[in-house]
Amino acid sequence: MRSSRRRPVSLVLFLTGTVAGCDPGGQETAPPTQEVPPSGFPFEDVTASVGVDFHQYPGATGQYYFVEPVGSGVALLDFDSDGDLDIYLVQAGPVPGAAEETPIIPLVEASTLGNRLYENRLIPDGDLRFVDTTDRAGVGDDGYGMGVAVGDADNDGDPDLFVTNFGADVFYRNDGDSRFTDVTSLAGTIDDRWSTSAAFLDYDRDGDLDLFVAAYVRFNRSTNKTCFTADGRRDYCSPESFNPTVDRLYRNDGGWRFTDVTDAAGMGDAAGNGLGVTVEDFNADGRTDIYVANDQGANHLWLSDDDGGFREVGVMSGSAYNATGQVEASMGVSAGDFDGDGDPDLFMTHLKGQTNTLYRNDGTGHFMDVTGMLALGSASRPHTGFGTAWFDLENDGDLDLFIANGAVTLMREQVGDSAYPYAQRNQLFRNDGGGRFEDLSGMAGPVFQVEEVSRGAAFGDLDNDGDTDIVMSNNYGPARVLLNRAADGAASLSVTLTGSSSPRDAAGATVGLRLEDGRVIWRRCGTDGSYLSAGDARILFGVEGLPEPAELLVRWPSGRIESFPLEAATRRVSLVEGQGESGA
Repeated sequence: MRSSRRRPVSLVLFLTGTVAGCDPGGQETAPPTQEVPPSGFPFEDVTASVGVDFHQYPGATGQYYFVEPVGSGVALLDFDSDGDLDIYLVQAGPVPGAAEETPIIPLVEASTLGNRLYENRLIPDGDLRFVDTTDRAGVGDDGYGMGVAVGDADNDGDPDLFVTNFGADVFYRNDGDSRFTDVTSLAGTIDDRWSTSAAFLDYDRDGDLDLFVAAYVRFNRSTNKTCFTADGRRDYCSPESFNPTVDRLYRNDGGWRFTDVTDAAGMGDAAGNGLGVTVEDFNADGRTDIYVANDQGANHLWLSDDDGGFREVGVMSGSAYNATGQVEASMGVSAGDFDGDGDPDLFMTHLKGQTNTLYRNDGTGHFMDVTGMLALGSASRPHTGFGTAWFDLENDGDLDLFIANGAVTLMREQVGDSAYPYAQRNQLFRNDGGGRFEDLSGMAGPVFQVEEVSRGAAFGDLDNDGDTDIVMSNNYGPARVLLNRAADGAASLSVTLTGSSSPRDAAGATVGLRLEDGRVIWRRCGTDGSYLSAGDARILFGVEGLPEPAELLVRWPSGRIESFPLEAATRRVSLVEGQGESGA
C-alpha cells in the first residue's frame, strides 16, 4: 500500500532517455524534430551531417606491432552540464618509437593526432551538431590511446575523465567551466604499463568513486614477436605470445588523492590479459563487484567482501570459461538483466571461430552459458567482436544487443584489395521477448552492410528524443554516429539520480520500475562496460506498449533503499537520495 505522505516526483511530458547511467543534471529541452528515413531501418549514419570528422589512426608500419589492432574507445558525457551528450574520442598512433618508420596507410587529412572532444550544440541551438572543443577544454592527450572512463571523482557535480594508454595514463579533472586540468600526478594514478578499459565504482561504500583499471600484457616495441598465418603470411601475434599482467584498483582518499590498493584488496596475484570491464552487484549482497573480460585467458569475477577486499571466483561462478570448459578471447563485455528476472547477466564478445557468449545469472552470482539455446552462437562465429551493450532498441521493455566487429587476423578475401584487410560487418540482435534473439543484421540497412574494423562503442541518447543512439570508433576509419530510428515515437522513461550519502553521480545504484501490473524492470546506473568506452550517465526504461509505470525503487550505493511514486504520463524524472520513501 502506498503512503499518502509520499510526494509525487515532478514530471515533464516529453520523451528522453538512454541505455544506462545517472547524470546528475542539466537543462531540459524538447527534442528536435527528426524525420524517420523512408527505409524504416533501425539506425541512420549521421556522422558527416552532425560535424564529427574524427578518423582513428593506429600507425601500422608493416612490423605488426601487437598494440596496433587493439583499437580505441569513445565516451559520451555531458561535460559542460547543459543537458546534452558530448563525444570524447580516443586516438592512437603512431606506435611509440616507430614514428620514423613508413606507415602502410598515411595519416588521412581528417585524422588529428591526439584525443578529441566534440561539444554537442543540441542545447541551446536545437539541432544535433558537434563542434570540436578539444583545445579549449584541454583534453587532447597525445599518448597512444586505448580507453576512457567517466565518473564524478570529486563529487562536484560534473564528470571527470580517466584516459588509458599504451603508456602513461591520464586523469582529467573537470573544472566546471568547460575546461579540464591534468591531475594525474596529484591523484597518484601514474602507470606507464599497457592499460585498457577502466571503471569507476564505490567499492568501499564511503561515498566517493574509486577506480579500477584493467591491464593487458607486458609488451613494448622491442619485445615484438614475429608471427604468421597458417599459409605463411605475416600477421599479428596472439596475446598468448606475451606475459599477462595485473589489473589495478585505486582507492579514492578525497582531495584528489588515490591510493593503489591492489595488493591490499587481494587482487595482486591474479594476472590476466584484461580488455573489457563491467561493475555490478552480481550476487545481490548490496556491494559492487568487478568482472574482467580476459583475452585468451580465464575471465575474472571479483566479488566484494565485508572487509573491503575482493575474492576471485570466476571459475567457481561458471563465468570464467564457456560451456565446453574452454577459454575464449574475451574483448567487450556488458552486464544487464536480459531475461527480466532482476539480476545482471553477462554478454561478451570473442574472436572469429569462437562464439560470443551469454552467461545467465541465477541471482546468486552463479552463471550458466546459455549462448546456444538463445540463438546467439552460430551467427557470431564468422566475426571478431569488440564494443557491445545491452540496450532497448525499440523501447519495448526488453534488452537487445549491438556488436561492433572487426578482425585481428587477416581476412584472406581482402588481401590485395585493402591496405588493412581486417574489415567486418557489425551486428544487431533483437530480443524476441520469449527467450531467444533474432539476428537483424542482414535486414537492418546500409549501416550493417558496411565493412570496417570496428572497436569501441558507446551508447546513449544524443538527440534527447528518448531512445538509445550509438557512437563507434573504427581502426583506420571514421568514427560513426548512429541515430536510433527504430524507437522514434516509442515511449520511454528517463531517470536521473543524484546521491547524497552515495557518490553524487550515484554510480552503482540499481533502479526498478514497477508497472501497474506489478512487474518490475531493473536497470543499473553506470557508464562502464562495452569495450574501452563509457556510455551515457542516465537510465532509460522503454515502456512502449507496457502497463503504466507506477513507482521507482532505488537501491543506492550507500545501502539505502527508497521508493518514489510516479504520476500518469511521467516520462522524465530526477531523483535525489533521501527524498523518497525509505525501506521499500
